[in-house]
Amino acid sequence: MLSNIPLSRDLVLIGGGHAHALVLKKWRMKPLPGVRLTLINPGATAPYTGMLPGYIAGHYDREALEIDLMSLTQFSDARLILSPATGIDHKARLIHVQGRPPVAYDIASIDVGITAQMSISGFSENAIGAKPLQNYAQMWQIFLTTVISGEKTPNVTVIGGGVAGCELAMAMAHALFAKGFRPTISVIEQGEQISGVGFHARRKLKAAMASLEVNLITNGKIEKITKTHVILKGGMLIPTAFCVGAAGAVPHPWIIQTNLPQKDGFIKVDQDLRVQGHSNLFAVGDCAHMPFAPRPKAGVFAVRGAPILYHNLRAVLTNTKLKKFRPQRSYLKLISLGNKSALVEKYGISVASPLLWRWKDNIDRKFIAHLTNFSAMQGARLPAIVATGVREEKLEQPLCGGCGAKVAAAALKASLISSEPETHPEVVKGTGDDAAILRLPNGGFQVISTDHLRAFVDDPVQMTRIAAIHALGDIWAMAAKPQVALISLILPRMSQSLQERTLLEINKTARTVFSNAGALIVGGHTTMGAEMTIGFTITGVRQQKPITLTGAKDGDVLLLTRPIGSGVILAAHMAGNAPAHSVANTLETMERPQGKAAFILSHAHAMTDVTGFGLAGHLQEMCTASGLQAEIWRSKIPLYPHARLLSDRGVQSSLLRANIDNAPILGTIDPLLHDPQTAGGLLAALTPDAASAALSALASQGSKGWVIGQLSKGNGAIQVNE
Repeated sequence: MLSNIPLSRDLVLIGGGHAHALVLKKWRMKPLPGVRLTLINPGATAPYTGMLPGYIAGHYDREALEIDLMSLTQFSDARLILSPATGIDHKARLIHVQGRPPVAYDIASIDVGITAQMSISGFSENAIGAKPLQNYAQMWQIFLTTVISGEKTPNVTVIGGGVAGCELAMAMAHALFAKGFRPTISVIEQGEQISGVGFHARRKLKAAMASLEVNLITNGKIEKITKTHVILKGGMLIPTAFCVGAAGAVPHPWIIQTNLPQKDGFIKVDQDLRVQGHSNLFAVGDCAHMPFAPRPKAGVFAVRGAPILYHNLRAVLTNTKLKKFRPQRSYLKLISLGNKSALVEKYGISVASPLLWRWKDNIDRKFIAHLTNFSAMQGARLPAIVATGVREEKLEQPLCGGCGAKVAAAALKASLISSEPETHPEVVKGTGDDAAILRLPNGGFQVISTDHLRAFVDDPVQMTRIAAIHALGDIWAMAAKPQVALISLILPRMSQSLQERTLLEINKTARTVFSNAGALIVGGHTTMGAEMTIGFTITGVRQQKPITLTGAKDGDVLLLTRPIGSGVILAAHMAGNAPAHSVANTLETMERPQGKAAFILSHAHAMTDVTGFGLAGHLQEMCTASGLQAEIWRSKIPLYPHARLLSDRGVQSSLLRANIDNAPILGTIDPLLHDPQTAGGLLAALTPDAASAALSALASQGSKGWVIGQLSKGNGAIQVNE
């Protein structure tokens, strides 16, 4: 039934910082009906600062400190836009985002953190800022690998002798010692002492650094950074192969370029966390400046401010009273000491011991668990009394999106068989192939196909790109040139202003995709319904007869242009147990056009795109149409990251069982061969020589291809070998 509560306001969170992550979790527990919630962030995860030193030291793996924004937004019913914000027009209420149309907002909040780039000669070329954390963490792992391989020396320099710099220096020293190296670690502090802590804590920090042979250089004024040295004023040379900037906080350039009220590039906020002079714009965390209570840049204030931000966002959206944020004057500092020991300081009192590290570790793990542990989505619960046949439908598994929501092949075939075949002088081929083929009056051929997808991501732009690439697959699979398209949309119930915003995003995105493919959008139809569905009807042209399923020959090999496993990954994403990076990687691949690959494969004997019926189902259709039998080599078939692991754990799409029944195979049983794909790869039958040439041509275009099997005479089931 159509929801009676329309979406009426857009709340946009810019940045996946700690405060916004906590707001998303609270939103999941108590959403506000009528609000469309959006998170804009460059990546699918956000690192938790408290665990970074432990990760650098080797105590945690990367996944342990990452907040999974894919799952967090999925379970908070929020759309996630995986691209960095580049600007904000507060008068037009538009957020500019890299690589896509602007995002409109009614209420917005900024929590993008800071950077640690420094205006030292040679820094940008030869050093890395400790923030953003994900960049530093990635470069550290690369450096560690080069040290182990002998390509670089274990010489590290940290610029900044505050708590962060000392923590990271000790963490890197511990990691290198643990790998069997005796590193040279230097911390350069411009002032006279370690900053940010009191006398007693400073003394303990110095002792801990000395135990790891970390050299503290005070009153250090840096003149230049080269590939091999940090040069101090006065001529002192410090050998370095890895230089990290951890001194001070630098605002993001795009924020500086806005005309929002600022202090040194940080956004000024009032006590209710609204940007000064802006009733519908908030800022929180390190990117914000609190004139009412200036505080150092520390994650604790973002965490403590999250409940106030959550309340005040709802208050503005419901015209109720806002609360004031009163940050604490003193806060507990828990500082990692490289090994599994920690130092605690508050009110000038400090203690260091391994027991405190275990306490810190427990606090950090609980924080991450609070933001990452979600209950799996459940299917519909059946009443006690239902009609016969209902329980056999196994409604305990939620219906998948994309091609996982297709009607089973057996039902489709049965309906087509029972229908009377119709003929038309201009129709060369109707149902049964990727697209219908029409003969043009003046020569050549036209193909026409239609496809739509039930949304599996809430971002209309990303969903439009995937749906368009998916629909174009039928045209590309016949080696036709896309010509024109009609859009078919179902939008969730929403106010007129949100309809206009959403349609603008979808139309701009669709026109870009089809324009790049050489096609023109000429119209469409839009309705409102229970959920977003995006589809396209497309025509294409080809002078020669289009490639179909029927032309494959004995001795041909099978070339595939994309991995399989997207159905498993999307099903796991629905349940909240798919690794965020795997989901993001899969979606990014699904957004890539395949027009160049189709052109390279335009001399194939037969071709199709691998979509809802899985690799085995679409290959079996080619075999049946061409009167051949296929052998495929399981070890040669490319898989999306984590697809195998998830499949082996029993994750499956709701269409899997029907696909297995539709295309039985001989040999190794592998559910991934039947996994329904969305915007899947092209599967072409070519001679071995033509396949070799196609692989080279694909590589020259920056694409990939895999030869996964061969065809021979016969009419049996697909043979699967290793």
